[in-house]
Amino acid sequence: MNAGNVKARALALLALTLAALVYLAPTWAPSWMKLPEAIAKNPIRLGLDLRGGTHLLFDVEVDKAVDNALGHMGEEMKRDLVADKIDVKGFEAANGNLTVHLANADQRSAFEEAVRRRFPSLEIQSSPDGASLGDVVFSPSIKEREQIKQFALDQSLETIRNRIDQFGVSEPIIQKQGKEEIVVQLPGVQDPQRAKQLIGKTAVLEFRLVAEKAGPDTETVAAANPVEGRSDYLLEKKVLMSGGAVGDARVRPGTQIEGPYVELMLNDAGARTFEQVTAENVGRNLAIVLDGKVASAPVIREKISGGRASISGQFDIKEARDLAIVLRAGALPAPIKIIEERTVGPSLGRDSIRRGVISLLVGGLAVVAFMLFYYKGAGLVADLALILNVLFLLAAFGLFGATLTLPGIAGIVLTMGMAVDANVLINERIREELLLGKTPRAALEAGYERAWAAIRDSNITTFVSGLILFQFGTGPVRGFAVTLCLGILTTILTAVFATRIYYDWRLSRGSLPSISV
Repeated sequence: MNAGNVKARALALLALTLAALVYLAPTWAPSWMKLPEAIAKNPIRLGLDLRGGTHLLFDVEVDKAVDNALGHMGEEMKRDLVADKIDVKGFEAANGNLTVHLANADQRSAFEEAVRRRFPSLEIQSSPDGASLGDVVFSPSIKEREQIKQFALDQSLETIRNRIDQFGVSEPIIQKQGKEEIVVQLPGVQDPQRAKQLIGKTAVLEFRLVAEKAGPDTETVAAANPVEGRSDYLLEKKVLMSGGAVGDARVRPGTQIEGPYVELMLNDAGARTFEQVTAENVGRNLAIVLDGKVASAPVIREKISGGRASISGQFDIKEARDLAIVLRAGALPAPIKIIEERTVGPSLGRDSIRRGVISLLVGGLAVVAFMLFYYKGAGLVADLALILNVLFLLAAFGLFGATLTLPGIAGIVLTMGMAVDANVLINERIREELLLGKTPRAALEAGYERAWAAIRDSNITTFVSGLILFQFGTGPVRGFAVTLCLGILTTILTAVFATRIYYDWRLSRGSLPSISV
């Protein structure tokens, strides 16, 4: 191994050490010290097992997302094929299939040709036994189905993240797990009920007219607040506007009698639609339907321009705020359900920190004492490298935004053992070369060269094992895997290269530290 320029390597190591101290500044600096924003936002994050909080595992019902997407395609068919004079009587989206009911079975061939041209991602399936000749069954291609599911998972992740960010939780952990699950960890949140309601709310918002009389295109919808005087409303099935028209939502104080309400700021397209709807239906009631229930149904007294609407319904301030968050963050593309829930109290977290620190100190001191006793001067070098190793490892947690957990602390202790193992190999090889009568320079070169092959191979296999644990593990296993992989990198840096810098410097001054027992 080429020694290179000792001074240049020493300066590079010093720069790395200073950088590590800077990245750890948010962790050790007192509260009165003002740190640059780029540094202050990267403290070491503590996991729930150390800090306390709520752990939620959600399952995204991606199959429902496929049905929802097929339903939107059915609406497009019904609207777009009018120009082709093809009358779509109705459709059903269920179990991953779209069944379209034609008003005239003689139009089936023309309809199938139009669908192939306009919806190439849909494949025509054989109709079930007993089905009408006017019924055509479609299903998305395998590629299209997987894309819909992946999009639903990604959009659910982003929607949940937006809701949590506005909820005000500091340093939440929100990430995908597998193909249909999302992990949410909320440090410091001891009451998970409100968080679950906020995250899981579908928030389907619709604007529909109150029907003047019953008919085939009307339906009865329950009122969200029957105390207002009526328990249900007869509404037209046609949805005039949906939640996609909402650009922003804010809580307004309202009156003492009615309480706070949610003001909606519509986007450009929504504002134009709302202005047209209100202009054409002055004197009628416009129902605002939220999650299948009528929140309010005010009378349209005049054309409303400016793109503003409001939702009232005897909310308290917390309910109004949560509703505004959900509407502002967008609706979930598919239902989600909780399949795992854990809450860790802050007292348990403090006890975990205390026990973890004790284990780290005991393990570290035992290693330091052994190296000093057995290798004397060379052991001191290894101990200093070990301190640098832990420093770089903790700085890496801040740099990459990793979360320190109890398994992570176990990984740090394991890293210390592996770092010492590397130094033991190097020291033993150097001592063997010295016993053979080689000069200090030759013994150093041969010792590092012979030890490097073993250190490299063992650390590569361990690193690959850590990657596998991270890829297929969950929760604590992933925390351990992150620490293990980062620890291997810092071990190579400190146990091999940092110690070599010191030995090269000592040789330039004509001596080596004692390696004998």
